[in-house]
Amino acid sequence: MQVDLLGSVAVHWMGGPPHPIKASKVRAMLATLALEVGKTVSRSELADELWGTAPVGNVCNALQANATRLRKALEPFRDCRADCDARHAPVVRSVHNGYLLDLPSDAVDVNRFNQHAKQGNALVRDQPRQAIAQLECALDLWQGSALLDAGDGLRCRSAAVRLEQARLSVWEDLIAARIILREGRLVIAQLHQLGEQYPLHERFCEQLMLVLYRTGRQSDALEAFHQVRHRLDTELGLEPSRPLRRRYQEILAQDPGLLAEDVVWRWREEYSMQH
Repeated sequence: MQVDLLGSVAVHWMGGPPHPIKASKVRAMLATLALEVGKTVSRSELADELWGTAPVGNVCNALQANATRLRKALEPFRDCRADCDARHAPVVRSVHNGYLLDLPSDAVDVNRFNQHAKQGNALVRDQPRQAIAQLECALDLWQGSALLDAGDGLRCRSAAVRLEQARLSVWEDLIAARIILREGRLVIAQLHQLGEQYPLHERFCEQLMLVLYRTGRQSDALEAFHQVRHRLDTELGLEPSRPLRRRYQEILAQDPGLLAEDVVWRWREEYSMQH
């Protein structure tokens, strides 16, 4: 059994089509348990996630009813578990003061994404080609915005924000690997698209400026900076960060360091220190 959270909440056989969970509270319960797969989520935590500031009269009964509905939704997928005894045990288990989703960690796409992302990040500098393979595997798991229909509970919404940030970091690593391999021309269109989608994410602008400069398009690199500065000013009333302003000055001055092998890492470290 596989549980998808990187997009709409769904379950499926490995390699099979996704099976959506129709009831909103059941979806929210599955998402909340899947984020902590193999661990107990207390009844109070589940109640906060499912009903927030408008709790139902009898929380225990309401949770039990939703757990029963969730078990029924997962029933067609239960017999894909490893051993015979486990096949007859519920995937959604009621334990002391809570519930848990009794599946392996890698049955949830979020955990596979995190593993690929971690491995890719570790390989970017010294083995960029292998890093690209891991990072692309991580991004291929996404089918839309994280926890798209998991409800408005704080737990799932907070996880969605963290996952979206992690997704952006994977894109940064993937593009950094391409730059290290001197394949900058291949990511220009991609960086423009990411810049349109995430106009206030400065790292994409920084990478685009470097790639444009290295391909002989200094004026376009400077224009990319001006566009981000305008957006930051009009939408947030902010100036670009110090590292991004420094990138602009380096490109304006045609700094020889822009062609250095370690420029991607030097920029990343400088940006991290500012944030």
